[in-house]
Amino acid sequence: MAGISWHYVLKFIITGDSAVGKSSLLIRLTDQRFITNPDPTLGVEFGSKLINIEEQNKVVKLQCWDTAGTESFRSITRSYYRGAAGCLLVYDVTNRTTFTNARTWLADVREHADPHLTCILVGNKVDLCSDDSSTSASGKHREVPTEEAELWAKEEGLLFVEASAKSGQNVQEAFEKATRDILDKIQRGVFEDDRSPGVKSSRPNNNSLTLESSKARGTCCNT
Repeated sequence: MAGISWHYVLKFIITGDSAVGKSSLLIRLTDQRFITNPDPTLGVEFGSKLINIEEQNKVVKLQCWDTAGTESFRSITRSYYRGAAGCLLVYDVTNRTTFTNARTWLADVREHADPHLTCILVGNKVDLCSDDSSTSASGKHREVPTEEAELWAKEEGLLFVEASAKSGQNVQEAFEKATRDILDKIQRGVFEDDRSPGVKSSRPNNNSLTLESSKARGTCCNT
């Protein structure tokens, strides 16, 4: 893939309660690693990644804003919702409260982000529980059945996937699934450069980029 530039830049936000693994999902996407006890996000953190959507012959640069899950940072994080084309709405499958609170996060996103935003509901931490909902070796058990979350996602018009930032299961797939939906909307004229700040098409340039080297992380508002 050497020498190829991206076709689109898409703005993503990652939202949900504290400690559901939002930062871990971003680190897994951009760095392909897992941090056992990451520092809490203070405000917003940023990461970027090039992904290749082969069936559409598109290379897309994802600009991802990982938002804090505490009320004290809500006014800051809301400002990053504006113009977002994609959203990962994350909950912890072993903590029902985080799933219940996803309704509030979704309402907040829909109020402040692009009205055509693609949102994917992500049930994180499936590595902590077994399929039969019994207590696993980690001492955790599933509190949110897959079927219940999938049904709610369908009712709200959301995409859905369960994932594990620790193992990497379905992490990139979650971003790719949302990206495919956004690309479909672009093809149908739902998103346009002149009125969709979260979607930008690339311009010809001489930059040489590769999928392997196109990752970065940073922080914002860590005060």
